[in-house]
Amino acid sequence: MNDAEPSSVPPPGGTAPGHPKGGSRAGRIAMSTVSAILITLTCILVPVSLLTVWVHDIVLDTDRYVSTVAPLASDPAIEAAAANRITEAVDVRVDGAEITSDVAAWLQAQGLPPRAAAAVKSLGPQLESAIQGAVSKVATRFVEGDRFEALWTEANRAAHNAVVHALTGEGRGAVEVSEGTVTLDVGAAVERVKQDLVEAGISPAEKIPDVDKQMVLFQSDKLAKIRGAVDLLDTVGNWLPVITVVLGAIGVFLARRRRRALVTTMLCAAFACLVVAIGLVIARQYYLDHLPAQVQSEDAAAAIFDTLLRFLRVSLRTAIVLGVVVAIGAYLSGAGRMPRALRGCADRTADSAARWGDTHGVHTGRVGTWTDAHRRWLILGVLLVLALAFALWNHPTVLTVLLLVLILLVVLAVLALLAATGRVGKAAAGHPDER
Repeated sequence: MNDAEPSSVPPPGGTAPGHPKGGSRAGRIAMSTVSAILITLTCILVPVSLLTVWVHDIVLDTDRYVSTVAPLASDPAIEAAAANRITEAVDVRVDGAEITSDVAAWLQAQGLPPRAAAAVKSLGPQLESAIQGAVSKVATRFVEGDRFEALWTEANRAAHNAVVHALTGEGRGAVEVSEGTVTLDVGAAVERVKQDLVEAGISPAEKIPDVDKQMVLFQSDKLAKIRGAVDLLDTVGNWLPVITVVLGAIGVFLARRRRRALVTTMLCAAFACLVVAIGLVIARQYYLDHLPAQVQSEDAAAAIFDTLLRFLRVSLRTAIVLGVVVAIGAYLSGAGRMPRALRGCADRTADSAARWGDTHGVHTGRVGTWTDAHRRWLILGVLLVLALAFALWNHPTVLTVLLLVLILLVVLAVLALLAATGRVGKAAAGHPDER
């Protein structure tokens, strides 16, 4: 791949064009070595920086964490798992056989024949089945309603300290952590279902005592190691993204062929993010294939895994697309045969449009002339503005990158047309310096 920079062979008595001063061979070798090390380090640190941002903005931020897990309340897998756990909790507290036995004994004491009392007592299994069916319907109706979504959000907000505890060892709440198992207390949901059962006319539900039923959200014997990694990421998280950008910029600046170094850096960083994204897919499949007995629903476990890592995956995809886009842009701005041909074609198209406009009375006057004279600086300014917009964008996505690229292409097209009208205007006025 050709580069815009002139040949790296220094002229007699001078240094290589486009290369930092210091013409000794040893100095150039040293700078090239440092550049290669910094670029390699940058490519490794890009996905690590995305991990630190995810830890700070999702895992350790209450509001963003709650907004992340809130949609889970309407996820069918979570609803089914929650309904099953609530039904189990209620079923433990209602003994149909005991109830029918008490009723049969009371009726026999009132003079009911023993055979009739025995028949009443034998209805215990049917009563249990009927009660369980009613509980299941009420529990399902409850978790599919707005009340469960509100309860889920409230519980997760209150439990965020315990999630932090799961990852840092500090704090506690409705989510409990014990030996690598993270569970959510659904006792409050059971109490709501109990009230619904009583209102539905199932009076035995009044005897359901308060319960402390747990719903397993996550289980891993590697939780201690995860805590250590999160603690490290939390410590360096504020500075690592900035350090990564600075190291990459220095590495590209010290390179003998900076444009090629920029293309290499962006493509390698994108590849590193792709490797991490593939690793997440493998980790997800491994986790689901090795679910412990405490996790009752594979679908619910998958939904929680996907939701918690959604923003990390989006960030990785965004970094991949951004790296490829910047690499393509850097290559097309170079002096290679294809980039020159594409730019020449674009300029010829703009010139044709400008000449057509000139014949139809469309002129830009001094604006076109000034744009033609300062076109390179204008393009640089636009690139800096878009880079700043991307840096300040709150959690950019692939669509963000594509939108900024579209804006850049439109601005470049407008500048090309203005510059072309300036050239046509100068040619029509007989300027000898027309380019």
